[in-house]
This record gives sequence, C-alpha cells and structure tokens, in this order.
Amino acid sequence: MHLLNKIALACALVASAPAAAQTARDIHSFARPEEARVTNVDLDLRADFVAKRLSGTAALDVQAAPGAGRIVLDTRDLTVQGVTDASGRPLRFTLGAADSILGRPLEVRLPRGTRRIVVRYQTSPTAGALQWLTPQQTAGKRHPYLFSQGQAILTRSWIPTQDSPGIRQTYSARITVPRELRAVMSAEMLTPRGQVVAGGRAFRFRLDKPVAPYLIALAVGDLAFRPLGPRTGVYTEPAMLQRSANELADVEKMVAAAEGLYGPYRWGRYDILVLPPSFPFGGMENPRLTFATPTILAGDRSLVSLIAHELAHSWSGNLVTNATWADFWLNEGFTTYFENRIMEAMYGRERAAMLASLGWRELQDEVVAVGGPGSPDTRLHIDLAGRDPDAGMTNIAYEKGAAFLRTLENAVGRARWDAYLRSYFDRNAFKPMTTAGFLADLRANLIRGDAELERRVGIEQWAYQPGIPESAVVPRSDAFQRVAAQAQAFAGGTPAASLQTRGWTTQEWQHFLGALPKQLTAAQLADLDRAFGLSRQGNSEILFAWLQTAVRNRYEPAVPALEHFLTSQGRRKFVRPLFADLMAQGEWGQALARRIYARARPGYHPVTSGSVDAIVK
Repeated sequence: MHLLNKIALACALVASAPAAAQTARDIHSFARPEEARVTNVDLDLRADFVAKRLSGTAALDVQAAPGAGRIVLDTRDLTVQGVTDASGRPLRFTLGAADSILGRPLEVRLPRGTRRIVVRYQTSPTAGALQWLTPQQTAGKRHPYLFSQGQAILTRSWIPTQDSPGIRQTYSARITVPRELRAVMSAEMLTPRGQVVAGGRAFRFRLDKPVAPYLIALAVGDLAFRPLGPRTGVYTEPAMLQRSANELADVEKMVAAAEGLYGPYRWGRYDILVLPPSFPFGGMENPRLTFATPTILAGDRSLVSLIAHELAHSWSGNLVTNATWADFWLNEGFTTYFENRIMEAMYGRERAAMLASLGWRELQDEVVAVGGPGSPDTRLHIDLAGRDPDAGMTNIAYEKGAAFLRTLENAVGRARWDAYLRSYFDRNAFKPMTTAGFLADLRANLIRGDAELERRVGIEQWAYQPGIPESAVVPRSDAFQRVAAQAQAFAGGTPAASLQTRGWTTQEWQHFLGALPKQLTAAQLADLDRAFGLSRQGNSEILFAWLQTAVRNRYEPAVPALEHFLTSQGRRKFVRPLFADLMAQGEWGQALARRIYARARPGYHPVTSGSVDAIVK
C-alpha cells in the first residue's frame, strides 16, 4: 500500500477505534484490518449429514482503505471453489501455506471500489469447529445432530472471514437442513418453522449487532422449544425438554438480576440450547443463544451458576470483548466475578461465598499445574507467541481475573465499584478491549490520580506479573469451615455414616471431597462410597470430585463409574483432568487411560480430543 494511504487509514482507525484496541495486533489471525476489514457476513449454507459438510457461500462486506488492493481472510481446511464480487465477476484469490495453528490465509484481490466479495466453499468433514453426531450420540436416537464451537480460532474452519476477536462483524444466514431437523443460531430467528425448499427446510437468521467471529454459532437437530419467560426459553431434544425447563426455571429472574447490577441486556432474547453430552465446554456464551452442556442438569438447580456465567458474558465478552487472545482474562475474569454477583443476588451471600471459595482453591491448584507462582503462565496478560490460544484458557484467566476485580471492589467499596463497572460496560459497548486499555480506563474513571489506591492494589502487578499479589482478597465461607471440620473428623477415624452431612449443597460436597487427605486407604474410600453413594452420584460436579479422589488412590471399585463418566460426556473441564490424573498413576492408571480413551475419543469434540491427545500419548 502507498505510504500516504497507510497514513490516511491509520488516522481513520485512530478516529473510529476504541483507544484500548488501537495498538492491538492479533498474532492468531492472518487478517490485515489496517488494509481491509470484514464488517458483515451473509451465509447461505446447506448441511449435508451424509458427507459431513457445510457448503455454499459467504458474502462479506468489506471496508477498505483508499488504494487497498487486497483483503486477507482466515481459513482452515476449507475447499474454496471461487470468489466473486457482488455482481458475480470473478476475483483473483490465493490460498497461502498452511500453518499448524492458524490454518491458511485466503488473499483476495480487490479491484477499486469493491465493497462486497462472495466466497463459494465447502467445509471439511473434520472441520475443527463442527461436530457431526450420529443418531446414537443423541438423546432421541432417531436423528443426526450438528453443532459448532468457534472459540478460540475455529470459526475459520467453517466460515472464511477475519477470525479475530477484535474484528467485530454483524451477520445473517440462510441455513438449509433436512426437512425433519431444525436449525438455530446465535442470532434473531426470522423463520421459526423454516421454509420448505428442495431437499429440506431453510431457516433464516440475522444479528444486527457486531460480534467477534467466534460468537457466530450454529446447531441443527431434532429440537423442541419451551419458553421460560417473556424473553427467555430453552431449546433441546424433545426427550430432554421437560428436565431442562425445570432446571432452568430461574433464568428470567437471572436476566433481571444481571440488569440490576450492570445495566440493560442489549441482545433482545436470552435463550439456552442444551446440547448432547459431547459438547466440550460447560457453556458457550453465543449471543441470544447460550450453548450449554447437559452435565448441568443435576435435578435440583444446584449447578445453574454456569448459566449465570454465560449470561454475564452478555456484558463481559460479548459486549466488551478481548481484542486478542492474550487478553482473554478480560472476558473470563470479569465474567467469573459477575457470575458470583448474580448468584449472590439470586441465592444469597453464603452460596456466593462458597462458589468464590471453590474458585479460589481451583486457582491455587492451577498455579501449581502451570508451573508455580513464578511461571509466566500465571500472568493475566499472557504471552501466546507460537502457541494455540487454547493454551491460555486456564483458571488463571477465570479465577485470578475475578480475584483482581474482587480486590478492587474491596479497595474502593461495592457502591463505587459497581458504578464504575456499569459505566465501563456502557463506555466500551460493542468494542474490543486490551489489558492496557482496561488499566487506562481504570485509572481515568476509578482511580483518578489516587496513587495510594493504585499502590495498595498493585494493578500493574495483577495484570503483568506472575503469581498472586499479596493484596488479593481471599473469599471466606462459614459453611465451608463446618464442612472442613467434618473432613477432619473423617480423617481422624469417624465413620462416614456418622458425619453431619444432612442438607449439604453441591458446593459443600465439593469442598468436603477437596478437604480430605490426599491419600486415603481402600477401607476409607469404601466407607465413603457406601455411606454416600458417590460412585452412583448423578451430580456431575460431585461425581467428578469423587473420581479424582478415587483415581489418586487407585480405588478399583470406582473404575466402572470412571469409565462410564468418561465415555458418556465430553466436557473438557472433567475429561482432561481425569485423564491427566490417570496418566500420573504409573502403569495402573496409564493402561486404564489408554483403554478408556480408545472408546471415548470418537465421541469427543475436536476441542476435547485435541487436549487429551497431548496427555494420553
């Protein structure tokens, strides 16, 4: 590009972009937004469940700098069949060399005045963002299922676009599926029943608010819907609908509670899609339609903090988004803090205190897991050069980030902190944010020259230094102190049946299992299992904590429950640690890990199998 054109574009970007994102350079994208950027995506795709492919077109609206002669897109394992302008005139394009992390750049030449390009393409049957399920992998056992998972950089495996969180885009879509299936997306549904077309039904969607590309999401299956309130509802397979609706009955109240804290919900509807068990995450905060794991269906609404978390992303993440994956904590740390505030508003201070205390313990474990307090991976702003951004998606981002915000709240008082945080979301709505930008905003609008406050909190240390600063506010739970006393009593010889556990919540059971001695005898483990039915536990969080205890102590009677758990769901939060625990147990655990993984892997999403492959070599 000519130097004068570069200068003109730089000035335009400075005038229009948020200060936080002006200097952000996304190392995980081939895009060159200073030359030309995608502002809108229009999809017209057909789902082929036999070939396991999406095929059709992506029409991209382009904002180009004066004199820009190209636009660079991100792709991964896409077959690009042609590129045209809006009138159908062919455009020259080249696919660059493949990178094992980033995929391949798609460079399209832009004749002067080109404002829209149309890419005709099809996905690979092994596209990283897409999981094609057979009928047997669903609850109904009659129809196939498809869902996408774009975070962090997998959207490029099903949409050729600039796959960077800092390049926000609006989108619309026409998705054609077999007649007996239904498509849903993270957007307004324009045709709830679909339109009958040759070979199936076509569903249309539109999202007129710009989002990061990883938030464009699609699911196709035998789906039913039930409203939960005037602007909330749940989609899932018919066999799971009643159970899901019962579990999620408080969602409408959650939206109101969140709005009471940090301002209006700006996305219209808030619906939830309860997916088949292979979904790799607890939840994914896709706008208007959270994707959720069925492992939250405990039967007593004890695991709905996950929904509070995904709802909170409607402000922290979807509204104000990390500009690059090095700033991932700006999504998850803020959201973990906000989630806890929603839970406090809904269920009281003690429930929130228990959840925060569990998070604090998970943070201590994560610090050890990533190499100790001196490890650079304990920083909030993380160096991901040469690494997949998934490497930064640890509890450091979630729990250290939340601890930072909790420490700020403690330093200035809740009223002042809440006023600041609400203004932060308003001020930066629909914009990307960097760590440096957040600290600048914090200094300008909260600290306001108070050097003593800045020194006492140590904001630079929180953001850029490893370890947990001494200023951290440690959450406390009175209930957990009573639970810890019962764990000590058991360790001292009190039979499990004599412990005072009546009325315990999920969080108390989690704390109890975590507070037990690391090494237990087979007799002690049998006593616990017999008294509390832990291996038969239907609550996924309690079962997970028990199985970690069992694996650590090589407790053979729990192996059938372990194998069933690992082969019946693919949530990475559960799967990855259990396989790591098995592999740490010498030949006993390694043989089990290899045998179980051979059965389980075909049913896992690529996000999960990609993580476990590195553990079970």
